[in-house]
Amino acid sequence: MDAWKIEEKKRFAGEKKPSMKRRSEINNYYGRHIYMLTLTVEGRRPLLGKLEGDEKTARIIPTPLGKEVVRCWAVIPKFHPELKLLGFQLMPDHLHGLLFVREEMEEHLGQVVSGFKAGCNKAYRGVMGEAVPHLTPTEAQDPYAYAYEAASPLPLPSQCRLKKDDRSHGLLFERGYNDLIAKGYDMLPRLTAYINDNPRRLAIRRAHPDFFRVRFGIEVAGQSYAAIGNRFLLQHPEKVQVQLSRSLTSGQIVEKVQHYLSLARQGAILVSPTISEGEQAVMRATLDEHLPLIFLTPLGFNKFSKPGHQYFEACSEGRFLILAPWEHQNEQMPLTRAMCLTLNRMTKQICEL
Repeated sequence: MDAWKIEEKKRFAGEKKPSMKRRSEINNYYGRHIYMLTLTVEGRRPLLGKLEGDEKTARIIPTPLGKEVVRCWAVIPKFHPELKLLGFQLMPDHLHGLLFVREEMEEHLGQVVSGFKAGCNKAYRGVMGEAVPHLTPTEAQDPYAYAYEAASPLPLPSQCRLKKDDRSHGLLFERGYNDLIAKGYDMLPRLTAYINDNPRRLAIRRAHPDFFRVRFGIEVAGQSYAAIGNRFLLQHPEKVQVQLSRSLTSGQIVEKVQHYLSLARQGAILVSPTISEGEQAVMRATLDEHLPLIFLTPLGFNKFSKPGHQYFEACSEGRFLILAPWEHQNEQMPLTRAMCLTLNRMTKQICEL
């Protein structure tokens, strides 16, 4: 989209709100790109499938509606031959799809998604009245699940008629969609691995729900945090602040890494905002050795936040805690000197508990 068009739209858009569904301002969504799309069921109801198996055998068994959604995805190239489907993963309350725009499209990607949603909505209406699978108590604790009664039917057609001015609902799926644009072909294997790993990650979250549920208003040394991970790490009697100067040489960083790893192996909990290159090296080494760590992040959480891929396994094993002192922002804010000093001060206070 041209810069002047972006600025023109901003004039009428009102206050910018945090959203995971905002489109990129530097991409026109017509040209050649690889996208990972995420669509979420309205109300996060588990209408599309049911998780079966444990952390090693996890898989999603699609409902009749889920099978129709899979079919609708598979026929997208029939209507848009310039697209190639690269991957797909159905989950109980959302889906991930990988597609490749091979050549310039006549329609915006959003129109492609709208057509897919229209087909899914038609299928949704066709299976009205079918019972939704009952959630077990463990499943009901999942923050991404919607607790239904055993025999609760899908909404009746009359309940799904939307008022003309009601723009908050999209029938089966929420309005809008999330997209991640691959920055190169080398990113494709990582995206494919991520979507294929979703059932296993859901099984892990359900096996250890408390380590993945976002907690707000956690008071630590007079500061309120949002937290993901094992909060009991805060109660450990020996916590060590990791703070390394940006001026350290590579050789000095190696020495510092070994120093902090030695402390962690002896039972200390390392605490760091991982700002400098040396602090980041300590964090990587600590995670690689499966040692415990408390990480202060400048990025806030919303209620659906979850640990990134590199932190997921550490959270599942109860050896990682992420603390966010500031509110969630969709866009990564530049880390100022004042913010760095504040994070270091907070880290010191946590270690003095």
